[in-house]
Amino acid sequence: MTDLAAPRLGATPLRDGSCRFRVWAPSADRVEVHVLAPDVVAPLEPLGDGHHGGVVPATAAGRRYRYRLDGGEELPDPASSLQPDGVAGPSQVVDPDFGWSDAGWRGLPIDEYVLYELHVGTFTPEGTFAAIVPRLAALAEIGITAIELMPVAQFPGARNWGYDGVFPYAAQHSYGGPEGLKQLVDACHVTGLAVCLDVVLNHLGPEGNVLPRFGPVFTDRYRTPWGAAINMDDRGSDGVRAFLIGCALRWLEEFHIDALRLDAVDQIADASATHVLAELADAVAATSQRAGRPLHLIAESDLNDPRMITPRAAGGLGMTAQWSGDLHHSLHVLLTGERDGYYADFGGTAALAKAYREAFVYDGARSAFRGRRHGAPARGVDGCRFVVFSQTHDQVGNRMLGDRLAATAGFEAAKLAAGAVLLAPFVPLLFMGEEHAEPAPFLYFTSHEGSELADAVRRGRAEEFASFRWAGEPSDPQSEETFRRSILHWDERSSGVHGQMLDLHRELLRLRRDLAPLRGLHPRGVDVARADDPPVVWLLRRDERGDAALLCLHFGTEPCRLSVPFRDAAWTVLLDSADARFGGPGAAGGGETEVCLQPQSFVLLGGERHA
Repeated sequence: MTDLAAPRLGATPLRDGSCRFRVWAPSADRVEVHVLAPDVVAPLEPLGDGHHGGVVPATAAGRRYRYRLDGGEELPDPASSLQPDGVAGPSQVVDPDFGWSDAGWRGLPIDEYVLYELHVGTFTPEGTFAAIVPRLAALAEIGITAIELMPVAQFPGARNWGYDGVFPYAAQHSYGGPEGLKQLVDACHVTGLAVCLDVVLNHLGPEGNVLPRFGPVFTDRYRTPWGAAINMDDRGSDGVRAFLIGCALRWLEEFHIDALRLDAVDQIADASATHVLAELADAVAATSQRAGRPLHLIAESDLNDPRMITPRAAGGLGMTAQWSGDLHHSLHVLLTGERDGYYADFGGTAALAKAYREAFVYDGARSAFRGRRHGAPARGVDGCRFVVFSQTHDQVGNRMLGDRLAATAGFEAAKLAAGAVLLAPFVPLLFMGEEHAEPAPFLYFTSHEGSELADAVRRGRAEEFASFRWAGEPSDPQSEETFRRSILHWDERSSGVHGQMLDLHRELLRLRRDLAPLRGLHPRGVDVARADDPPVVWLLRRDERGDAALLCLHFGTEPCRLSVPFRDAAWTVLLDSADARFGGPGAAGGGETEVCLQPQSFVLLGGERHA
């Protein structure tokens, strides 16, 4: 058992068989803890700043409990580590100790991350943390260096993307709870993989959310797509901020997580002098120093604001990196021709070329979709500060049919996207199954118990799809069949076109790792050229010695022969996505100064600078 000197929210079993309880409940004058089977009701003492706590004898790990506020209804612990019976049941005392075997793990710098986003429930047929472990070696073998788990904080039911979580400190019981998550993280580190966890600080789900009963969690000062905003700067916000930052730190410290992906930080409203993200960045930096390994914060942000990734010492928010949607949007329009919704702002090769050169396409330019100027320049910022992708849970799952890129645009287009992302001068991210052209869709699914909420979710999804004018009817999020259709087909991973796509990803990640010009992520080593007839983007990357790798991305539908626009090297073809071994129509070839390309294909050239 662990006898922690520092205050820890929730239930902490102690060496003498007792348990320390501590809860943030500023809305209550009197708090009692009701330990179940056998029943014990014990008063907790006010500790200041809205906290109440105390030690209950003979309360070992495994016991269940609830809090009673001012003698009224009993509620689960908002800082519960485990909800064994779901969001409506009691909380469970969990021993935070674990038999870690990752003492030699020293983490990874952000520029070595190749992220693999996965949903625990649909990654395997079993849908558990434990079922992921046997698959880790296969991910590491193709060149993945970090898995990114979609949110695992306790949500209602057993089927959910995770963004409806209501117990931020609790690992989802149906996935295997905190013990299962720790076993997964330990196995990842032993395999050489970092672990990034998606956490949600911008809202709480509606079903089973008890936190507002304990304190002023929400404010009407701002509105978000999910309703009232989390209270980051209104009356009582100090306790809210401490609760959420404490949650983030617990994932890093107790669970040995290496990085946190912060969901939709543009929906975190905070007008205080020190933004909550900056406060979190400072706390994580201190934790990283104590742990002796790098810990990263990766923000999902729609703001195109370089202050997000500007260091704290320079007046920024101090995030390690941020997702960059502009590259995805530019690439998606070129591959699919779709121009509805926010895709209306993107088109042609100019947008993709700018995304490669400067990360943000909208850097103060006017956005027609938004009806205003958007973003600020990020020129000169290292590429390791941006995470890029061609598919994510959002970009697939928020399509009406949940169709992946290979289904939407075709096999050759999906290979072209792989080259565009994995050879980019940024941190790449793959969405589970992308590496083998997974045939299953990824649909939106829930298992809410309330019929009114379920109906509201159905209506909300239909409204989201309206601006994209997609044909057909959306799947019912509440249907178990919708969930089951989204489970990966591991038995098809190495056969036919799936095996050919897997081979391409393996080779791309090998080249990214082994070829010196592809390892550097500083913008000084990047140059871009483009044309619209045929639609082509050239991406040149050089190392410090002047050796170069040149990527030619061809988005046209007819074969073409092109002169290489960069003549300071003797070029040789290193990889052609049209090669028959990758399921293509056959490599078209090329020489020192020109290349031949098949439709929707890419060629990677290598060269040494001319003396």
